[in-house]
Amino acid sequence: MKTLLEILTAELDAPVSPVSGTFPATVPVCSVPRERFAEAARLLKRAGALLAAEWASDETHLGRGFGVYACYRRDSGYLIVCAALPLDDPSFPSLTRRFVPAYRFERQMHSLMGVVPDGHLDPRPWIKFEDWPEDAFPLRKTFDGSQALPRVAGEYVFGKAEGEGIYEIPVGPVHAGIIEPGHFRFQAMGEDIINLEERLGYVHKGIEKRFESLSWQEAARLAGRVSGDTTVAHSLAYCMALEAMTGCMVPDHAQWVRAVMLERERIANHLGDIGAICNDVAFAFMLYQTMRLKETMLRTNKEIFGHRFMMDCVVPGGVAAGLDAQYKAVILEELSAVEDEFERLVMIFDENSSLEDRTRSTGILSAEEARDLGMTGLVARASGMQLDCRKDFPFAPYDRIPVNIPVMSAGDVHARAWVRIEEVRESLRLIREMISTMPKGQRSAPVGSPAADTTGFAAVEGWRGEIIYWLQSGPKGEINRSMVRDPSSLCWIGLERCVLGNIVPDFPLCNKSFNQSYSGNDV
Repeated sequence: MKTLLEILTAELDAPVSPVSGTFPATVPVCSVPRERFAEAARLLKRAGALLAAEWASDETHLGRGFGVYACYRRDSGYLIVCAALPLDDPSFPSLTRRFVPAYRFERQMHSLMGVVPDGHLDPRPWIKFEDWPEDAFPLRKTFDGSQALPRVAGEYVFGKAEGEGIYEIPVGPVHAGIIEPGHFRFQAMGEDIINLEERLGYVHKGIEKRFESLSWQEAARLAGRVSGDTTVAHSLAYCMALEAMTGCMVPDHAQWVRAVMLERERIANHLGDIGAICNDVAFAFMLYQTMRLKETMLRTNKEIFGHRFMMDCVVPGGVAAGLDAQYKAVILEELSAVEDEFERLVMIFDENSSLEDRTRSTGILSAEEARDLGMTGLVARASGMQLDCRKDFPFAPYDRIPVNIPVMSAGDVHARAWVRIEEVRESLRLIREMISTMPKGQRSAPVGSPAADTTGFAAVEGWRGEIIYWLQSGPKGEINRSMVRDPSSLCWIGLERCVLGNIVPDFPLCNKSFNQSYSGNDV
């Protein structure tokens, strides 16, 4: 089968030029004329590719204008296609007619970078709020983040459904529980949801802009704070992209420890989510029991790694602490106790008829919809898509310890819960095998600074799904751009789709079965 680059080179009626200074070499980067940017997307869509990310970069410090980038994936192959935009006309043809995920990617690019997607039908801001000045583009080099923005008059106009008997329900952005802020605007007829529109951005912290003022070492700590429940996976993706740029060879022992932490993060979050899904159908017993198991794991994390969520444990070049024989024994003993109780809870989950009544056939996202919307991670796998970076973009030890990918076809709340159950089981197995095969050695290797005008790419399977980092160095080897794409940037839109036709009281259940990150989206 031809690679995506081979297909594009053969079929695009325009020059397709390789871009130098991009790492790793396994992820090719090519440039096309900007007027053919959308045509390239059409050809890649026809070849079965998914749009994984789209972003822009201000490259004026590198003697250029703006760059617009699109990352495509098919099976285990990634391809980044870029186009140069002049300073006086930073426009490019929109990809929204080919790929649904471009709808919000491009709104965010326009809001924060000021590049203009020609042909995009929705000019409303995304992440940037409507009471910011229209000409304030925070990711441009000319923007001074230390100065307060003047507030201007502005109103966000939500889409509306009209007709007899249709009414509107605004939910949030402040919620009743301890939860990040996000606004959900429903239109309903009776109890049936006929439209849902999300409004996010309330926890926008300027993270991508903040990266530019940090050293490469300092930025690793910021990556771990993009989404606090996914600190290991975000730190790992950042570090892998940096290590690719610098040619750093991470010691095998550190690679194994990183993978153990990644799987522990996956188990802990899945345990919490399984219980929370049950709690949303008034089965509080399961929440208490799974949260007790989660707490057991978090306390072990604190004992071994010094932090309950293992924050700042993945560092450029390796890990902050290794695993000796004593701590390996602690983990294995803990896993046996957790697994024993978990399997009893799974039996209760599986045999509870009222739980099944509420979760089956609720919030269905079909396989066709999941692919069209570009879903990733557990949401994609619950709708029949076999996507997992541990298999598709493996690093040690995943390139030596095969991962069994659980895939369901129903695409409902039950399927998303059951994928989590199977992933807990698989992560328990993986950790045991990693500990039994873990090589001895150093916990880190020195990491230098990247050469000027180079880029690094990494994709890591966090517990929600695929996390992508793209780093670009400036003329002195400093950070020029750090693009962060959390799985939530894709999967939030899947929630809007899956609730249609469901009743309003089932929205919290659908929402919890997705459990996307507000913070990870609002970078």
